[in-house]
Amino acid sequence: MNTSSQTPKGLPQSEATGRFVRHATLRQLQLLEAIVRLGSFTRAAEEMFLTQPTVSMQIKKLTDTVGTPLFQHVGRNVEPTDAGREVYAACRTILRSLTDLEIKLADLKGLKSGHFRLGVITTAKYFAPEILGAFCDQFPGIDVSLKVTNRTRIIERMAAHDDDLYIFGEPARAGLDVEATFLAPNPLIVLARTDHPLVGQSGITMERLAQERFLLREPGSGIRDSVVRRFAERGLRPNVRMELGSNEAIKHAIIAGLGISALSLHTLTLDGGAGRLAMLDVEGFPIERTWYLVHPKGRDLSTIAKAFLAFAVDREREITASLERTYDILRARSAG
Repeated sequence: MNTSSQTPKGLPQSEATGRFVRHATLRQLQLLEAIVRLGSFTRAAEEMFLTQPTVSMQIKKLTDTVGTPLFQHVGRNVEPTDAGREVYAACRTILRSLTDLEIKLADLKGLKSGHFRLGVITTAKYFAPEILGAFCDQFPGIDVSLKVTNRTRIIERMAAHDDDLYIFGEPARAGLDVEATFLAPNPLIVLARTDHPLVGQSGITMERLAQERFLLREPGSGIRDSVVRRFAERGLRPNVRMELGSNEAIKHAIIAGLGISALSLHTLTLDGGAGRLAMLDVEGFPIERTWYLVHPKGRDLSTIAKAFLAFAVDREREITASLERTYDILRARSAG
């Protein structure tokens, strides 16, 4: 009796497996993993630096190899079919195995050569490149890559093991089992244009702040979540005038007189406090947040990742000193 399992097209399992190995490519598997994780062909194309037609063509080829649809449209998003979920599970296993192999090979090379990938949330871009640059000066044979995006996307990347280490705050809220190492403080302060009526006032209440037109980051931003929570703790909601997708856009909007906002002090360190912005003295601010270096719990770090973690932690004093200089500039401007 023939007891071999059958594929959707009736082929014996061994023949179908052989066909999959012969025709499916690693790029196709990476694309399928990204589409399932992001729920969108467009977002997957952006992440992989490809055009959407290229992504669609590769997934069509993979679908032809499997012999059954891998995705179905649900509203404006796409979701995997049962077959798509099976292929996705296999993709995760394959990609995780390749990542582990890369780590082991890098360890064999030591710190002479290799690749290091760092994922950071948007606000960390104000100091992460400096740390990476100093690290490369010390270890010139190592290639590095930096992915900057909002908190939600960074958590997605960590779940997919896309990078070696991550910099973001509040790791306990990530929804993942992670290991976190303290890196540096990340205070959130309230900013207004220097000629705003509240500049120079002391002890501004949250109730008074709630009357002002507020500028917020986009959904998925860690800063947005912290600010909204601080208002909610007082039973208040910010009077949101506009949502913007970057810290730079918010700073420009404040200067243009469109409202006030709360941003990380790090966003002002590179420009000496941004000459037309002033810090408001608001009860409940600054919100004392913290930067951490994070990676999934139980995942072995490569020799390079361990070296970078130790190197970055040693830079904490420099990061904190830079924040203090910016604080001094803003305090002087607000008092004046």
